[in-house]
Amino acid sequence: MAVATDVTLRRLRHALQEQGGLLAQALDGASPGPPLDDPGLGALAAAGPRSEGRRDDVAFVVEAVREGYLLHYGAGRVLRDEDADLVLLAGDHLYALGLARLAALGDLEAVSELADVISLGAQAHAESRPDLAEAAWEAGAAAVGWGADGTLQAAKAAARAGAPDAPQALRAAARLLAGDARTR
Repeated sequence: MAVATDVTLRRLRHALQEQGGLLAQALDGASPGPPLDDPGLGALAAAGPRSEGRRDDVAFVVEAVREGYLLHYGAGRVLRDEDADLVLLAGDHLYALGLARLAALGDLEAVSELADVISLGAQAHAESRPDLAEAAWEAGAAAVGWGADGTLQAAKAAARAGAPDAPQALRAAARLLAGDARTR
């Protein structure tokens, strides 16, 4: 069963509310669903066999890290962006929240994959290549759900080396890993 992104984002909002403090105060007043162009990366990761028995948790950690990324490089889905310093710190907090929860699940391979996504995303933005960042996210979510293979490792190495076709290689590797799950 697929994990709905809007449900996962509500769980993320609830977790931030429970923590209290400035981030709880910065939660967007409305509770809309994800944007229409939201790729549903938590749901993608949760669909894989590595997520069996913990699909909701995997979707949560991927969306928490994704929200941290969005706060660093764009617009988040659950926090107001009125205070740029708070938004940057919130992004760091959400990276840590997601990775810590994933580590608590004992899935260090998935922690490594999301750390690679964060690193490749930062590199892509430094190089003004948002297409590379989105491809890294798609490949990372697939790797969390299905595990990384040699094709994905080679695509990540090509991305780190600045290969112009790296986004296509990452997306192809994600499709190979996730099969038809990406179209569900």
